[in-house]
Amino acid sequence: MDAGTLVARAVAEPGFVARLSTARAIDVLAAGKAAAPMLQSFTRHTSRAARRVVGVGPAGPDVPAGVEWYDAGHPVPTDGSVRGARRALELAASTQPGDLMLVLLSGGGSALMALPADGITLADKQHTVRLLLESGADIHELNTVRKHLSGIKGGLLAAAAQGDTHTLAVSDVVGDDLSVIASGPTVPDDSTYLQALDVLTRRRGCGAYPASVVARLSAGAAGSEEETPQAGDARLARASAAVIGRQRGALDDAGRAARGLGYRVVVLAEPVTGEARDAASAHVRRVAQAVADVAGPVCVLSSGETTVTVRGRGRGGRNQEFACAAAVDLSSFGRPVALASIGTDGIDGPTDAAGATVDGQTLARAASAGLPPVAEYLQDNDSYTFFDALGDLIRTGPTRTNVGDLQITLVG
Repeated sequence: MDAGTLVARAVAEPGFVARLSTARAIDVLAAGKAAAPMLQSFTRHTSRAARRVVGVGPAGPDVPAGVEWYDAGHPVPTDGSVRGARRALELAASTQPGDLMLVLLSGGGSALMALPADGITLADKQHTVRLLLESGADIHELNTVRKHLSGIKGGLLAAAAQGDTHTLAVSDVVGDDLSVIASGPTVPDDSTYLQALDVLTRRRGCGAYPASVVARLSAGAAGSEEETPQAGDARLARASAAVIGRQRGALDDAGRAARGLGYRVVVLAEPVTGEARDAASAHVRRVAQAVADVAGPVCVLSSGETTVTVRGRGRGGRNQEFACAAAVDLSSFGRPVALASIGTDGIDGPTDAAGATVDGQTLARAASAGLPPVAEYLQDNDSYTFFDALGDLIRTGPTRTNVGDLQITLVG
């Protein structure tokens, strides 16, 4: 799913065109992995000139001319993330009644646009995010904490605006919850300080996290810090939002491609979530059940987002670990089978791969190549090394979009 195409469709809608034409002035903010192509598409497909255009995202060659751009970091925020977030908040605060601030959001926005709350340093937030990621926290847990350590997330960006805000979002989260996409800077938040504190308690325990982080969440849970804007908050009365690209939209595109190649397509409705190595085994069982009575070549599609609890010192990402664990079950599948697990942003963990492929012969090929048992790679979270040795890594490079992860299984 190309984020630019999604923006082009959205801005061509009659209601959106009318809204642009009646606004006193227009400011545009884009944040996330697809910020640049979304901005490109907006400038190309709208005739109304924007007063100010700000982009916050990863560095790249496709930033349109005239954009005030902030190079930012992911999955851990950087100084660029903070500068971009601070500028975004200034942009919102400078709007006047009758103005429209258009916010273009995409996956990765939580880290790429980050403004630590008062009393929290960037280092505190970076350390907290790393610990949560290594502990296997899912996106809902991670963003619940992020919102309550932030001066911009959880509706606070829209709350700062004096004019209207309208958000167009490309979803990277299961369920397409606008309050979770980029940690919902322009929509109401139903999470609480108490829930954020509970995440720390369950993920390593509060003693593992910076004292300033625990102190803020504890104060909020006790009622000493103001909660993020909830539904019905008057500050968000002028804010609206729409998802223009669903997280499961990549399934539709993959299904059309598979049918064009002659495959019968089966889509698994249940999202692929949870610990990657456990989810992989369950996924292979679901695939086997889904194709048990289906003859001929079949393409089984699924999507979602797993997590990895880091216990070792190796390299990899959730898609590579998922594929590595799946290799064990595929070796006894009983029919010719191949599986790929891919991050649609082209980046899987801190590696240059988007994911990896496995098939029913992966373990046999690894043994012939003299590689250690796959269990050793899983124990050390070193799936990258395993697949690199076999030549089975998928390297696409950054795709400048993000709609979660995609699993493709070919049977027969």
